[in-house]
Amino acid sequence: MSIVLLTGANRGLGLEFARQYAAEGWQVLAACRRPDAAESLRALAAESAGRVSLHTLDLAAPEQIADLARELAEVELDLLINNAGIYPPSHPLGQIDYPAWEQAFRVNSLAPVMMAEAFAPALARAPAPRIVNITSKMGSIDDNSSGGSYAYRCSKTALNMASVNLAHDLREQGITVLILHPGWVATSMGGPGAPLDVEQSVTGMRRVIAGADLRHSGRLFAYDGSEIPW
Repeated sequence: MSIVLLTGANRGLGLEFARQYAAEGWQVLAACRRPDAAESLRALAAESAGRVSLHTLDLAAPEQIADLARELAEVELDLLINNAGIYPPSHPLGQIDYPAWEQAFRVNSLAPVMMAEAFAPALARAPAPRIVNITSKMGSIDDNSSGGSYAYRCSKTALNMASVNLAHDLREQGITVLILHPGWVATSMGGPGAPLDVEQSVTGMRRVIAGADLRHSGRLFAYDGSEIPW
């Protein structure tokens, strides 16, 4: 049975990833800050015949990443999806909230690298391991035509660069690193006016993930498989 470890599994894209992978028979290790309060995720786990297990993980707390890595030390991990992220309030130049910017870096940029470091040994035991970092087109310098959203944009641009580094550093272990833009999705982050629903986005991303190998490592793709300029 293939195994996926998924962060931010309590809602939105993360919950849909958990649902779709469990439906296909994967073992889903679903991590979020407060599993006890994640009603939809708990319901999914209860209906999954043991395929979905819940794990406490606050990505702003590095010790929790280390604790989870120890807990899962013997797992042969096929897929790590670094999905969890935050979108701080956007403030214009002259009113930037720098503490919020720092928090965005901790969660959106640093934590995925910490996860990759912590779980690389478990991934390296699998036959075709993959790390997927969920980014945003808002982190593309080429695509920035409006400015604004300093904290979020910069944290995702940093994640993109870190992901390329990971692709180089983990290649010898056979680990593919994908950077995926889910599209503009109707979630609590994307808002109700977004043109995509979570099922469309996740179905597309899973198709990209399934077809990826080391040739695609360190490259930035949209949910529909199109490559995005940096």
